[in-house]
Order: sequence, then structure tokens, then C-alpha cells
Amino acid sequence: MRSQTKAAPAIKVEGLTKRYGRRTVVDDLTFTVRPGAVTGFFGPNGAGKTTALKAVAGLARPSAGAVSVLGAPVASTVPDARRIGVHIEPCGAHPARSARAHLRALALSAGLPRHRVEEVLEIAELTRAAGRRVGAYSLGMRQRLGLAAALLGDPEILVLDEPANGLDPQGIRWLRTMLRDRVAEGGTVLLSSHLLAEAAQTVDDVVVIDRGRLVHEGPISEVESLEDLFLELTGGLER
Repeated sequence: MRSQTKAAPAIKVEGLTKRYGRRTVVDDLTFTVRPGAVTGFFGPNGAGKTTALKAVAGLARPSAGAVSVLGAPVASTVPDARRIGVHIEPCGAHPARSARAHLRALALSAGLPRHRVEEVLEIAELTRAAGRRVGAYSLGMRQRLGLAAALLGDPEILVLDEPANGLDPQGIRWLRTMLRDRVAEGGTVLLSSHLLAEAAQTVDDVVVIDRGRLVHEGPISEVESLEDLFLELTGGLER
């Protein structure tokens, strides 16, 4: 994993707006993600989290505003699995294909060494099941496969949408440990989650959005209760 310049944000989102027809999903959203940290990205269902993460990953074109990753505008960069690893949609593997074959195809298309496939299978604890058809995988195993794909390029930044979805308690602990290990080595993580109690044990910084707009940004150390903060800011508690 390559070193990062601490002075500059790893991710910078400025005035991000995304409209679909007349519907505004993300509305003038601005926040930064510092390098070497896990930033939790929270909001109610329909708040625009996935759309914003897609814009960060270059999978959705903003209607207005700008996004930069490692100092480079997302709109002007070629996707590079060594810079940013993304897990937003389901793993995307054909149900009749094995996990190993799926990852080998991804590695080939990204110009990554074949041995990296076995490394990420081991990281995701899928080695023993790597020859099985993905269609026979549980939701948690498919989630691990998607995370393995995001890790293929040993990227400097991970962008993950609900990475704990479908994981059992053992899997959630594995995920937390893996993410903390990556930031300890200088990596950066931006993730969304509905599991607030678990996320509070994992994240360093908190970004909360509601109806596509920023309502809170700051370190987790300044938050007494992530759940209470979330509910208060998003209308779940009386103000």
C-alpha cells in the first residue's frame, strides 16, 4: 500500500448534487475524508448515500459539484484498482462461475497479477470455498466475495456500501479487524452502514446526511452516542 500525503484529504466532495429528472437525490453535499482513517457515512434509507458513494467511485456523474480522490478529479481519471477499491453493488459474479474464476477475470481486466486472487481469497476467508459456484453462496459469502474484489488492487482507498450486510457476528468482527488493519498501514476507508453500534467501534470520523444534504461532520470522539446523534439529526428523535 502506498503512502499518502497527510496534509491533503484522501477524498474531497464539494457541492455535489445529483438529480434524476426533477428529483434531487444529493443536494449540494460537501465533506472531506482524511487519509489513514475510517469515515462512516450515515443516513436514513433514501438519504442519497449510495448515490454519493457512486459519485465518489466514478460510477455516477454529478449534476453539479466536484469530487476528487487523492487530489485528482474523479471525472478526469481512469479507474485504477490500485487507487480505489469499490464495493457498492452486489458482487456481480455469474452464479454458475466460481469465486476464483470471477476474481481471476477481474484481475485480468484490471491488469493485476494473478497471484493477487489467492491473496484476497485468503484475506476474505474464502479459500476453501473458492472453487464453488457463486450461486450456491450465502449472502454473507457473496458479501465477502465483493469485498475480496474491492481488495484486488491493494488500493489506497476503499469505498464500501453496507459492507456488513449479511455477515454473521464472526464475519462482522473479521470486517472490523480487516478495516482497522488497513488504516493502521496508511489506507483510507469510506463506508456506509445501518449497524450504528458496530460502526461506532470501527469508524474514526462521522458524516451524516439527510435528504441528500449534510447534517453532521466530525470525529467519532466528539459523539457521545452515534445512534442518538443519527436519530436526532434525521428526525428519529424529538428535537
